[in-house]
Amino acid sequence: MTMPDRRLHAYRPDLADQRLRGQVEAGVFVAGIANQVCAATADVRREPSPDAAVDTQVLCGETAQVFEDHEGWCWVQLDGDGYVGYMAHNALTSKIETATHIISVPRTFLYPGPDMKFPVTASLSMGSRLCVVGEAETRGTHYLLLGSGEAVVASHARRVEDHSGDPVAVAARLVETPYLWGGRSAFGIDCSGLVQLSHAMCANALPRDSDMLRAGTGELIGEGNDHPPLRRGDLVFWKGHVAMMENDSIMLHASGHTMSVVREPFDEAVARIGHLYGLPLAYRRP
Repeated sequence: MTMPDRRLHAYRPDLADQRLRGQVEAGVFVAGIANQVCAATADVRREPSPDAAVDTQVLCGETAQVFEDHEGWCWVQLDGDGYVGYMAHNALTSKIETATHIISVPRTFLYPGPDMKFPVTASLSMGSRLCVVGEAETRGTHYLLLGSGEAVVASHARRVEDHSGDPVAVAARLVETPYLWGGRSAFGIDCSGLVQLSHAMCANALPRDSDMLRAGTGELIGEGNDHPPLRRGDLVFWKGHVAMMENDSIMLHASGHTMSVVREPFDEAVARIGHLYGLPLAYRRP
């Protein structure tokens, strides 16, 4: 029997999500408890240890189901993309607020009050979600206020229902963001994180990892050298890597070669990457 993907299904020999009863074996089945991310960003690790590999990240205001809270670590499944892993206990809260706004610029600051001269309390990435309870203006700058009294510049956020229209334009705003394995924020991002975050800002929910994206995103339009003319938004997949076409000849991707988000001519990328990983495995049109 093929077992469910552990990245997307919460089960261990001793403990599992009760929704998996009958599909997996576990000592105990439990229901998840809803929690919300209260840190600016939080790592999701493979094991409950600060030395464990980071598989992905969650952003402020996103939510997760907690199946275990033990010795400072929570075993969770993210509500956004279903990813399973371990998060630090202090990055989560059981007090859940409904998000009204989302950060729409690559990076911004949270202040203790509506004044840009105040010391910063946090740095927030694009995609972070906030519950706004009021507004204020100081010296001509408009701020959004949170229940904590903290404030963010109003022009750096939009209402959650006001989506961006073009994921490629979103990805282009993240050029020169540092490459970070497992990263999913504008402070550090990996190749599939760039694709997922860019589409999320346009209300398109995509899987997290490149193999998941390659398995089921949009329409398969080619493999290897066999593909139609590429166009804006098409995804190109190599083993363990994904890029997004900005036009028919230039692609955007979080590159381990430059350790940053870059524009790169498609033909040059195929030649360069081919020495290590061969031709692209697939092309998909979301």
